[in-house]
Amino acid sequence: MKRSCVRQGGWRWVVWGLAATLLAGCYTVPETGRRSFNFMSESEEMQLGFSEFDKMKKEVPISKNAAANALVKKVGERIAAVAPLPNAQWEFVVFESKEANAFCLPGGKVGIYTGILPITKDEAGLATVMGHEVAHAVARHGGERMSMAMGIQKVGEVSTAVLGSTKYGSWAPVFGQVYGVGSQVGVALPHSRRNESEADRMGLKYMAMAGYDPEAAVGFWTRFSEYNRSAGGDGSPWFLRTHPLDEARIQQIQQWLPEARAAMKKP
Repeated sequence: MKRSCVRQGGWRWVVWGLAATLLAGCYTVPETGRRSFNFMSESEEMQLGFSEFDKMKKEVPISKNAAANALVKKVGERIAAVAPLPNAQWEFVVFESKEANAFCLPGGKVGIYTGILPITKDEAGLATVMGHEVAHAVARHGGERMSMAMGIQKVGEVSTAVLGSTKYGSWAPVFGQVYGVGSQVGVALPHSRRNESEADRMGLKYMAMAGYDPEAAVGFWTRFSEYNRSAGGDGSPWFLRTHPLDEARIQQIQQWLPEARAAMKKP
């Protein structure tokens, strides 16, 4: 009987293939210089961003508040002017939603929910949020996370197949379950928190380069922390969260203030 390629060592070629993909997909994040794995091209990311944004504009009501729209556009254009996002097609939309959130999709599509405006409080607070979201797009965090998810899945499939071809094959299903939980807690979630911290650091610099006092970021995140507590917050332990704890976030931002001030636009 012909043995499977896995037992003959074919799995090694799969591993080498994954390693080659990792190397080919390396990307250097602006501002921080971090090397990240992202096998998606910038054009692929942008097309996904454009498609998703068009879909949102059809499904989520757009605010008719002229003052809010004007402010978001003003702040957005100032942040966009300093953000290194080549070929971006900038668009700033205020969506009617009680959710205290915002986002920037690949390609420069920025959405602000009305629910976050009372927490931003003023123009500099809004610049904090928009700088952070634009930083996600510049760092290509979306493509990086999709690439990591697919990489984790492939490693799990290969490992389960290898284990299944040995005398311990009966343990393969158990390994698959343990690997799934472990990869989330030990890899995916910590990676998500690092992405959020990186966006905080980059966004702080962008708002400063755009002429906003980066100190305002401390005020915003303090208000956001208070909002989270009043709303019941996330009772999950820190290691199960996608974002850093508010207290840790504020401490990091305070540490990065000198760096941001050095980049601050001179009057």
